[in-house]
Amino acid sequence: MSNEVIIKDAVKKYGDFIALKGVSLDIREGEFFTLLGPSGCGKTTLLRMIAGFNSIEGGEFYFGDKLINAVPAHKRDIGMVFQNYAIFPHLTVEENVAYGLKARKVPKAEIAPRVKEALELVQIAHLAKRKPNELSGGQQQRVALARAFVIEPSVLLMDEPLSNLDAKLRVQMRTVIKKLQRKLGITTIYVTHDQEEALAISDRIAVMKDGVIMQIGSPTEIYAKPQNPFVAGFIGVSNFLDCTVKKDGVVDIDGQLEIRPPLAKAYEGPAKLSARPEQLFFSESGLPGEIMFSTFLGDFIEYEVRLADGQNLIVNEYTKDTSEVHADGEKVFLNFDPNRISIYEAESEEVITC
Repeated sequence: MSNEVIIKDAVKKYGDFIALKGVSLDIREGEFFTLLGPSGCGKTTLLRMIAGFNSIEGGEFYFGDKLINAVPAHKRDIGMVFQNYAIFPHLTVEENVAYGLKARKVPKAEIAPRVKEALELVQIAHLAKRKPNELSGGQQQRVALARAFVIEPSVLLMDEPLSNLDAKLRVQMRTVIKKLQRKLGITTIYVTHDQEEALAISDRIAVMKDGVIMQIGSPTEIYAKPQNPFVAGFIGVSNFLDCTVKKDGVVDIDGQLEIRPPLAKAYEGPAKLSARPEQLFFSESGLPGEIMFSTFLGDFIEYEVRLADGQNLIVNEYTKDTSEVHADGEKVFLNFDPNRISIYEAESEEVITC
């Protein structure tokens, strides 16, 4: 039976260093939840605390309504998939998958059919008799997945499980993982530093930095409505421009362009504008610039445009919307979709757009 996972004010310390600074999460039953952030942000530390591998200096951890702070790792009813697979080299594929069932003293008659079903789910039933050294990296990862979910854990934890695979195989395996999780309905907590992977695979994402959660939301919310400049810059590509918000809510950019985005609160003063490459467009007037470089990428053309002050912006123009490619050196004007950009207060970095 899957469980929700509730974390209240989690603190982790290593001597004087505070790795987690009062992190709180409410992960829904059956949800695919991703902890995303750069190296050293605390995401793996938090995952290991959930697993019972790290001590807890502060806060409360619940599986459903059960407090698990003092519950040892082997009694937490979790499945774990590691970055390095951690499968036993001396056991066959089916023996590796059966290991957890035997450790839980599942009746012998139940083990074989459950192992067979698990291997069929990850599409490696034909490899049941092979040893790990006879498998590719992707096949070994499928063994690790089957071993983790065959025990039918309440919570499935994954720590950078695809980072050792090549780019094409990572894309294939993330699809396998997402489909499998949906089919089984297991509450899953996934750790990665790969933004694209997180956007593709997650129901919700917690973006972390320096032991603090910067934003929690669906992939669409995280990408389209970043709550601070860190999230805007970490997820995908963002262009940043200094600007000024006037008393009437008009945003002035370098005295050359004024736009009126929807503001969630009254504010007047210096600010920072964030815009994705697809949120800029070429127009008859706006910020003057020069095309420095263009890259044709099939469904869109990526332009590097240099403004008068020397700053470079990235602009994506979709090929379905245009019949021409702007030439390097061409003078252009840039404008913004005011309903899709984000504006942040300069000092607090708090988002002020809706």
